[in-house]
Amino acid sequence: MRPSTAYLPSVPGTTASPKVAVVVDWLNQLGGAELVVREILATFPGATLYTLFDTMRPDDRARISSEPSVTSYLQKLPDIGTRYRSLLPVMVHAIGTLDLSSADVIISSHHSVAKGIRKHAGQFHLCYCHSPMRYAWDKREAYLEDHGIRGVKAAVARALLERIRTWDLTVADRVDRFVVNSRYVGDRVRRHYGRDFVVIHPPVDLEFFTPDRSIARDPNIYVTASRQVPYKRIDRIVEAFRTLPERRLVVIGDGPQHARLRELVADAPNISLLGELSREAMRDWFRRARAFVFAADEDFGIVPLEAQACGTPVIALGQGGALETVNGYEGPDRTGQYFPDDQPSTIAEAVRRFEALTIPPTAEACRANAERFDAMGFRTALRQEVEQGLAGLRSEM
Repeated sequence: MRPSTAYLPSVPGTTASPKVAVVVDWLNQLGGAELVVREILATFPGATLYTLFDTMRPDDRARISSEPSVTSYLQKLPDIGTRYRSLLPVMVHAIGTLDLSSADVIISSHHSVAKGIRKHAGQFHLCYCHSPMRYAWDKREAYLEDHGIRGVKAAVARALLERIRTWDLTVADRVDRFVVNSRYVGDRVRRHYGRDFVVIHPPVDLEFFTPDRSIARDPNIYVTASRQVPYKRIDRIVEAFRTLPERRLVVIGDGPQHARLRELVADAPNISLLGELSREAMRDWFRRARAFVFAADEDFGIVPLEAQACGTPVIALGQGGALETVNGYEGPDRTGQYFPDDQPSTIAEAVRRFEALTIPPTAEACRANAERFDAMGFRTALRQEVEQGLAGLRSEM
């Protein structure tokens, strides 16, 4: 049963129930951030969804909401779903054209420009921050390198990103309360914006991702799954397993790096590049694999938790959100193995060290760890933050 909005205090000065607007940067493919939007909408039934553009496949879109979204003028641009990466300066303008004047509560699901919406007097704006804009802050040089932007183009891009960073800092003042998906992101919110924050971790679909004792684990199979974009470092994992021919690596997902990955696995029969799979097929691979391999310096990272919910240990880069979702330390609660950097040789060595553990992680420990990230806890915590924000607004009027 979806939760009621009756818990919310009335709009200051009235007895009316508050109207909630949920703003997301864009909707073009289903990933961890989009699944958080689904949970936000489930927490506030009747909320209106706003976004720059919505080009998601119908079956994926239905998993978020059956209601249509309100989009900006970018929706009318041809091929916006593939061209959007080059339109960041336009997005900065477009987000400000969305009219949210009828809302009492604004919840922005932000990793790029969503928190830059225009707020009116009497509105409460909570930003659920997946990350400060990566390419304008911490990851600028890595972003330019990963996308092959060099020379004069890189100089122009740096100048443009500097202007966007100034804008990003300015619009942070429009946010009344920051909620972040991890302490790792929260530290950057404090460093970049000078703001305090509350951590509410994204939830895992614990009803779907479950262990299955009838599926035998193969001690030679490892799996990784991700959008195949440069910062996920799937290519580093593939290169590592090229040096481990006696183990099999299953790679699930698609994206801009897919063609490069095909070249890397052409002469590596132990590596299977499967492309996008159904949720059911991906879950089956999680249940069969000895471990899930994760090499991204991720803000949070939901897929390693989905694997653990299936009872599968995780071999992860010991940075970023993985430090909050994977327990790589010795003990009965251990759920995986950390490695210190994303070099292929380091990843390969981590696999060997994982296999040599005297007391390996158990399926029970992995499942118990994933259960800390449940949907009800997420919804309850988010409702409390909005309730407190509205109550504070009411006391000021």
